[in-house]
Amino acid sequence: MSLGCWTTYGEINLRKKKYSQKKIEKLETEVEQQKGSGKKQRKPIFSDMGIYTCSLLLPPPTVNSHFPNHIRHAFSSSSIRCRFTSHPKPKPIFSFPPTSANFSRLQCSASLPMSAQQDSASTSPSQVEGSLLKSRAFWVSESIIAWNVDTGDDSCYLFASKTAALSLTGDGVSGEDVKVELREDRHGLPQNVKEKFPHIKDYRAFNVPSDLDVKSLLKAQLAVATFSCDGRCSDATGLQLPGILDELFSYEGPLGAVFSKEAVSLYLWAPTSQAVSVLIYKEPLGGNPLEIVQLEEVNGVWSTRGPKSWEGCYYVYEVSVYHPSTLQIEKCYANDPYARGLSSDGRRTLFINLDSDSIKPDGWDKLVDEKPDILSSSDISIYELHIRDFSANDQTVLPEFRGGYLAFTSQDSAGVSHLKKLSKAGMTHVHLLPAFQFSGVDDEKENWKSIDSKILEKFPSDSSEQQALITAIQNDDGYNWGYNPVLWGVPKGSYASNANGSYRAREFRKMVQALNRLGLRVVLDVVYNHLHGSGPFDANSVLDKIVPGYYLRRNTDGFIENSTCVNNTASEHFMVERLILDDLLHWAVDYKVDGFRFDLMGHMMKRTMVKAKDALCSLTKDRDGVDGSSIYIYGEGWDFGEVANNGRGVNASQFNICGTGIGSFNDRIRDAILGGSPFGHPLQQGFVTGLLLQPNGYDHGPEAVAERMLAEAKDHIQVGMAANLRDFVLTNCEGKEVKGSEVLTYGGTSVAYALDPTETVNYASAHDNETLFDIVSLKTPFEISVEERCRINFLATSIIALSQGIPFFHCGDEILRSKSLDRDSYNSGDWFNRIDFTYNSNNWGVGLPPKEKNEKSWPL
Repeated sequence: MSLGCWTTYGEINLRKKKYSQKKIEKLETEVEQQKGSGKKQRKPIFSDMGIYTCSLLLPPPTVNSHFPNHIRHAFSSSSIRCRFTSHPKPKPIFSFPPTSANFSRLQCSASLPMSAQQDSASTSPSQVEGSLLKSRAFWVSESIIAWNVDTGDDSCYLFASKTAALSLTGDGVSGEDVKVELREDRHGLPQNVKEKFPHIKDYRAFNVPSDLDVKSLLKAQLAVATFSCDGRCSDATGLQLPGILDELFSYEGPLGAVFSKEAVSLYLWAPTSQAVSVLIYKEPLGGNPLEIVQLEEVNGVWSTRGPKSWEGCYYVYEVSVYHPSTLQIEKCYANDPYARGLSSDGRRTLFINLDSDSIKPDGWDKLVDEKPDILSSSDISIYELHIRDFSANDQTVLPEFRGGYLAFTSQDSAGVSHLKKLSKAGMTHVHLLPAFQFSGVDDEKENWKSIDSKILEKFPSDSSEQQALITAIQNDDGYNWGYNPVLWGVPKGSYASNANGSYRAREFRKMVQALNRLGLRVVLDVVYNHLHGSGPFDANSVLDKIVPGYYLRRNTDGFIENSTCVNNTASEHFMVERLILDDLLHWAVDYKVDGFRFDLMGHMMKRTMVKAKDALCSLTKDRDGVDGSSIYIYGEGWDFGEVANNGRGVNASQFNICGTGIGSFNDRIRDAILGGSPFGHPLQQGFVTGLLLQPNGYDHGPEAVAERMLAEAKDHIQVGMAANLRDFVLTNCEGKEVKGSEVLTYGGTSVAYALDPTETVNYASAHDNETLFDIVSLKTPFEISVEERCRINFLATSIIALSQGIPFFHCGDEILRSKSLDRDSYNSGDWFNRIDFTYNSNNWGVGLPPKEKNEKSWPL
């Protein structure tokens, strides 16, 4: 086995993380200790101040350390093998170098930009500008590499190493199997490349020789470097590959597990992998593999055909692939990106045939004929609900059903009785917070920790003890909103009575069926904008193990973008978009979901959203058992981060999405009704909370300023009540007739952006930020009565309910729900998120809200 530099650093967040010198010294001490003990080294520390790494000198592992001994033993002697396509015309290809004990050593300076320095043992004092740790060049098509390097009279070369042996020294790049000169194209990048990658439109173009065996090269470690006329290396970097992968390997055939009468077939898109095997297990946990099967590759798609007896078994992929985060060929163990079932620990994919009658509730195939009628999308009204919130505290639900899918089938429970009232009153859709497989809650309930509510009830209403006890176990309890996606296509196991086998699929279907029979359609909250895990070793990483560097959007240095929170996905890449579209169709057809709410929709491309709408609308009762024309989609059209102003292509922002019939949340009417914004001072008042007329002591400026703010808020509300239509004409606060698009926000952008009422989702509150009752209580004067606060609460919901567009209500708005002033209860447990459908408590004053997100407001 050849040995090389193994740097298992994680993904880099230059935007958020700050490290104190004390923290840096502590981490560096740990690194040195690990080096001495022979353990894997932890990641180098990246921060805004610089990059701190040592010369790392460890052999790469053969198998992930968290896998059982029998797997490690089974593969300890296996070597990575790869096939190469033969061509009539000779092309530069790889050959396997003999096993070598040569070590490649890499050093980095502690400054930005990163510099790959020569080996400390070298006698040459020269240094190279650049680093193989970064990927600043883009292989955008079979014939073009884009790089913003200043070549001058320098020569440019492409390097490749099948065994990931490339290293950078003062003399240049070494360890290559292939070295090819690239010629600069003085015409620059072609227009189609500029449109696909607008953030690199001004980069230089370098032509790749036409006789190069490109598909083989893409399985290797790659780098480009420039050399001056005297032979010195002046710059070097790695490559980003999505462009060429899209051009050469875009694929529309079957993926995942495909069932037939005689067999089960597997298909995996992994064009950069050197080898792929599948480990078949009988049980969800433990045990040795029944068999280990090597998959065969055809044009980037790996496949195998197995016996029908695989159905009901579990499997794991073993993928040997170059990973840019470690600069090594890694052996990754991953679930199927197209998984439809999982083991309870989430580590194995279940062979589950969703067409099997055993997984269908009685009457499932005829549910399309029982769906509540929707004559027009403009008739929709939406009720946002978290699955666990609905029943975790409901004593009228069977204990084994509480907090899960089956609670919705409890016809006589307090929660179901409440939903019946809402349906009778005209509510049409229940929007469920994420119900796919997410991280943050163990699917094995016996591992959960909890606090007895009787203990919490003993503390005063303004005590910090409740939150201290809750936060001590918040990562080990059964609660999380679920915006930590791991696998998009599998129902979350913690909501099922049993996370193994087919229970979660059958019970999810029972929930949808029960809600439909209450007269309510079901909206699924989908989070396609990011993934919780990345890298070759993260237990929650899937896509980044299968095709590293492709599914996650990267910045111009090659590091993962994190503007959504973490691990932004790249819907502008063909196979990412395809996975999203396939997943939507899966939920619509296999689970008969009636709508989709897109988290941070603005981080996806408009093209993807339009394709999604068209694909869903094309579903028919006769062919698919679904009336696709009745499926409604909407999302958050915020425009920020690397996608802002169409930075990665035309994105699905509020202004871009108009004219598509896709809805977006209207934050203008929310801010005008309540005052300020979720990011401003909590006491800033608005139309219903007392601005000018019932001052709360907050300094809004002179009376004339407050009067102007109130007048403008009324304009914003008028536009919102007219569905935020751009061409709606109103008389503004100055007595002028203006269009909605001519009314401006405080930031100077248009209030109105919609062309059709269905493109506006009006709301005053949602799961994010304080509940409506809490924010009203914060912003109104302390001395007003509870009765007045209640009337203000209902005035706000009335504005939303009576507006044109799609009205959207947070669960509990109608019964004065409180989270004890918690502004972000995503991980605050059942205690702060409780809702009581018996109407005995609204959960007000159950302790100071959790410290992490609320401490600065504790005095208030």
